[in-house]
Amino acid sequence: MQAIVWTRYGSPDALQLQEIPQPVPNDDQVLIRVHAAGVTKGDCEARSLQFSLFLSLPMRLYMGVLKPTRHKILGQELAGEVVAAGKNVTQFKAGDAVFGTTGLSFGAYAEYICLPTGAHEVALAHMPANMTYEEAAAVPTGGLEAFQFLRKADLQPGKSILIYGAGGSIGTAAVQLAKHFGAEVTAVDSAAKLEMLRALGADHVIDYMREDFTQNGKTYDVIFDVVGKSSFPKGMKSLSENGRYLLANPSFTQRFRGSGTPKRTGKSVITDSSARTSEYLRALKVLIEAGKLKSVIDRRYPLAQAADAHRYVETGQKQGNVVLMIG
Repeated sequence: MQAIVWTRYGSPDALQLQEIPQPVPNDDQVLIRVHAAGVTKGDCEARSLQFSLFLSLPMRLYMGVLKPTRHKILGQELAGEVVAAGKNVTQFKAGDAVFGTTGLSFGAYAEYICLPTGAHEVALAHMPANMTYEEAAAVPTGGLEAFQFLRKADLQPGKSILIYGAGGSIGTAAVQLAKHFGAEVTAVDSAAKLEMLRALGADHVIDYMREDFTQNGKTYDVIFDVVGKSSFPKGMKSLSENGRYLLANPSFTQRFRGSGTPKRTGKSVITDSSARTSEYLRALKVLIEAGKLKSVIDRRYPLAQAADAHRYVETGQKQGNVVLMIG
């Protein structure tokens, strides 16, 4: 089968199209013919080991000290068709259209992948009936992160939320889900993405290059920073009493300061969305089929152009998601 093999840490040139053996599922796995895979910021960070100091060393030890050896194929989200199922698998059968996330096992940039159906950090569900493979592949990472963070925030009808970095994969899902939960949504991103965010349902939009939301005198019940680039001390002052500050990609400084937030303020900081689960993926499927959530796809690339897809994601200009078309 064809796959994009991750040959070394560094630039996108480390991603090479190669012919490798097709995997064989064990008794607890399904073999999936991958039709589409999402290209995420997390994939790019893993490829280049561009993590904060307290994460880069553990990731290098996990993936391989000098070069990636544990997992040689990147890709954390996919959609495809089950080709075969192990004898202990009861949820899926050959022919089922599925979508899901592989977690830190990666492996989606390939024509075939074997996934366990009950493993921690691996979420797999039947695909929404009203989505294409490409649309479904763009859901799991951003959708699960947004859904679980917003559930932890206990977002209620009538509450206000500001989403910082709203134009990416997590942010575009968060805007739609927050509207579904009945919140008043303010979306912050670059000017080029604001019209798209309005179309997704944002009540207010802010161009971060022109306006600092912490200086407008407004407060929000929830602030959701999906890119880890908001000013944390100023942002806390823009948080309402008993508000919640959500950090999807916290820097070390944000994580440290968040842990020291005085409880007497009533404000709380949430830096972990909890494990991705198939249960939550099935919940997203219901919302998608009800028309409450859709994928935003900026660009599509053939599998052989995975390196170009990485280069584009790293520009920070993508609106929503970037997807690899496979097969």
